[in-house]
This record gives sequence, C-alpha cells and structure tokens, in this order.
Amino acid sequence: MNSKIAIIDMGTNTFHLLIAEADERGYHIVSRDRLAVKIGMGGINEGIITEEGLHRALLAMQSFKNTMEQSGITKVFAFGTSALRNARNGEEVVKKIKALTDIDVNIISGDKEAEYIYMGVKAALHMEREKSLIIDIGGGSVEFIIGDNDHIFWKKSLEIGAQRLLEKFHKSDPITADEIEALNIYFEKALVPVFDALKIHQPEILIGSSGTFDTLSDIFCITHDINKSAEEIETPLSIPGFYEIYQELIHKTRAERMNMPGMIEMRVDMIVVACCLIRYLLEHHAFKRIRVSTYSLKEGVFASMISEMKLPA
Repeated sequence: MNSKIAIIDMGTNTFHLLIAEADERGYHIVSRDRLAVKIGMGGINEGIITEEGLHRALLAMQSFKNTMEQSGITKVFAFGTSALRNARNGEEVVKKIKALTDIDVNIISGDKEAEYIYMGVKAALHMEREKSLIIDIGGGSVEFIIGDNDHIFWKKSLEIGAQRLLEKFHKSDPITADEIEALNIYFEKALVPVFDALKIHQPEILIGSSGTFDTLSDIFCITHDINKSAEEIETPLSIPGFYEIYQELIHKTRAERMNMPGMIEMRVDMIVVACCLIRYLLEHHAFKRIRVSTYSLKEGVFASMISEMKLPA
C-alpha cells in the first residue's frame, strides 16, 4: 500500500509544502505548493511575529492542511526557521498552529538548517570533489556551507536574511547609492566568518540554493532566450549575467522590477538587497562560476529521511 508524507518548510518569507509518496521503487516527490506568508514582515528585527504575520501563517497552514487531507497524507513534518526561532512569541505561534491544524512544528537551529540545505543541494547537483560555497538567502537568515559531494567542510547560519536587510536598509524606491554603501559596510562586519572560511577552503564555485537564485535564473533564461522546463533541478545563471540583472534591479522602482520578465511578486521586494549580498560576495572572492539548485531545505529534509529509512530515492 502506498503511503504519503508531507514536508512543510515555514520560511520567513515563503511557506513550502512538498508531498512525497512511497511505492515499490521508494519515495518520490509528487507535488509542491508555496505561499508568500511573510511571517517576518514588520517584526523580524524586533524579534516578534506580528498579529498580521500570525494571521497569514494560520491561513497558510490551514490551506496546506486542506491540501494534505485531500491527498490522504499519513505523516507531516513541519519545520520553522529564522523568524520563528528568533521570535519571543515563536512558541506561542507554534501552539496556535497546533490548536488550529493539529500540525506539530519543529523549530530548527541555523546549524541544522544549513545541514538540510546541503543535503538538498547535493540531491540536485553533482558537486564531485570541487569545493563550492552554497548560499541560501532566506528572509530571516542566510546559510553558508562550504562542501563538496562527500563532505561539509564548514557551515554557518547568519541572521542577515533579506527581510531583515530590506527593513534596515532599503527605504528608497529605487534603492540609493547611500543605502547600497550602508549595506556594504554592514556586510564587511557581518561576513567576517564567511570570508575567513573562504580564505581557508578556497571554493571556486558559488551555488545558489532556491529562492532569489531561482528568480535570477528565470530572468537570465528569458533575457538570453534559454528554454528551461519547470522540472529542471539545476538551472542556468552566469556571473556576467548576474551583474547585468543586478545593474537593472538597483536602478528600478518596485513597479518597474515587477515588469521585468521572470520577476514574481513574492521576490520583488527582497531581491534587491539579496543581490547586493551576492554582488558583495562575488566582488570579494574569486569565484569562477555560479550554479543554481532549485532544491533547498525541504528537499534536504526529504533526502535525509530517505537515507535514514535506507530507501532508494
């Protein structure tokens, strides 16, 4: 008999639902859903989930619950990340979700999040023995992992996610040169542990995990007339291509960014500060290329569960 599991990644900006099914071949992903919940909006830098954020979270979890009931889900694994782990009322939010939906939410550490992201990227891309810096830009935290196909050499989760940066620095439309300079000064201090690790391990490849990188790849592919299917787990982006998009983004208003082919509503606000972070990394370390993995935390959780169950993927 087939059994289904659901994995919910409750990110600071986006909630994701992944449904997987077991049959005689093992587990495989059957559907995905995502909702722009922005649970961190308005309270992320104060360490609080606002009433509005809680309301959006409850609506999203109820929507996922309905989907899971229709799909006959037997097991649910829900994970809370940066916004929930740093909010004074994080546990209260978790209790309200449980009361409404009967879903237990596990708030994970930044370290665990980085580990799952590595597992997700490893399931999508073959890294071989080349060391890469994997970067996952969330709304609340950014995970940095240096690894190859076999090992994590170093990992760090920093609470410098795009919603935090947006609310601290990006106050003009379009962003000003002064705001970009303020971000640069902030990165210089915040990224010290990352650059210390880069000096030691010298990775030559930057791997962007999901989120902002998915949208950058979409814009890049449309601009360069590259056809890609929705099923692809590694998607195209080049360093010169990134810089072209970055230059466009920093000179556009929100409305103008929304008109860029490939842009989506759930990324339009945070993409500018996220790209300032990517640009800072590219300027301060000699990366030779960028790769983009559409897999991230939720696929990493899935990959970990499969290896624990010793089932073929």
